[in-house]
Amino acid sequence: MTGVYHWLRMRFFPPIPDAIRDDIALLRANRIETLTPMLFLMLAATTPTAIYAGVDTVHPIVRIGFPVTLAVIGALGFLFLMHNRGRRMSVRRARRMIAESTWLSGTTGAMCSSWTVVNWLAAPPETHSYYAMIMAMGSLATAYCLSSIRFATFVNLLIGLVPISFLMLTSGIAAEIAAGTSLVVATIFLLRMILQQHDQLIDLLELQRQMRDLAHTDPLTGLANRREFDMRLDEEIARAGEGGGPFAIALLDLNGFKPVNDQHGHAIGDGVLCELAARLRRACGDHAMVARQGGDEFAILVPVGSPLLETGIADHILAALAAPYWIDGRPIAVGAGIGTARWPEHGDSARKLLEVADRALYAAKAVDRGQTSSVESVSRIA
Repeated sequence: MTGVYHWLRMRFFPPIPDAIRDDIALLRANRIETLTPMLFLMLAATTPTAIYAGVDTVHPIVRIGFPVTLAVIGALGFLFLMHNRGRRMSVRRARRMIAESTWLSGTTGAMCSSWTVVNWLAAPPETHSYYAMIMAMGSLATAYCLSSIRFATFVNLLIGLVPISFLMLTSGIAAEIAAGTSLVVATIFLLRMILQQHDQLIDLLELQRQMRDLAHTDPLTGLANRREFDMRLDEEIARAGEGGGPFAIALLDLNGFKPVNDQHGHAIGDGVLCELAARLRRACGDHAMVARQGGDEFAILVPVGSPLLETGIADHILAALAAPYWIDGRPIAVGAGIGTARWPEHGDSARKLLEVADRALYAAKAVDRGQTSSVESVSRIA
């Protein structure tokens, strides 16, 4: 029994990869925001006909109260969505919209289903088709609008179509049995399409994530690339400008790297770069972002609040790079120079910070020629 339950759960509600969970939430919310206004409008528009078609012997709360309540919900929902159209969709807002859509659609679906079943049982057989049609059309339209939210779709189809399908299939009237069978087949077909759509959506978003990662990742070292570093630096400047506090950047360049490629080959050189990237990751941990700018040039962003800001950033990083690099059993000795710049002392823009750090880097690399620099603290290792 447990195995069957696990299979059903994995088949109908498979887990969403963590890497695209936010993307899924945003896509679902945007789809809801696009499709449901007309659904709400349709819900409000059908109220007069629903009241008109209600059986007189049915209690007024069900016959009139339910349709009026649904009309109010439809009108308010339509106005609310139209008012918020164009507003930026955050992940938090998207998740809230998904949760609200799920319980609201389930509640309205239960009211519609109750109204349909009660009126069906009280109405003469020749008018049953009206109630079946209005319930089927409403449930299928809702399922289509909420198809990106698998749980909400299943709940609405279960609440809306199972009761009326059961009544049609057990009515003993051939035409109603045939119509009920067609409704069940159509529901199964729709569920099948929803399952396929969900799987395709997951595959598409994972592909987009992979392409996005490739666009912002250095293929050799796995570090962020120049584009990602520049983007993160701009974000950090904007955050710091809003009162976030100081941060720092560092530019690093290897000394004597070209001879490594010339003497040992590019494969060994690539191994040195990968080992250097691994050491930088370990040295910075989660407290800074490391990027490869190109060739043997690297950049480090130490964000607001990082404990590395309280240390000598250059000395801390260079200490991690001091040991020789063992590549394919060969000891490879290369040095490195590093220059740092801090916001706002050395500039309030990305260009100024990079210029200061670059000058400090070249001053550090020129120490062998007896040159010094007072632009920013500089460090080097032989």
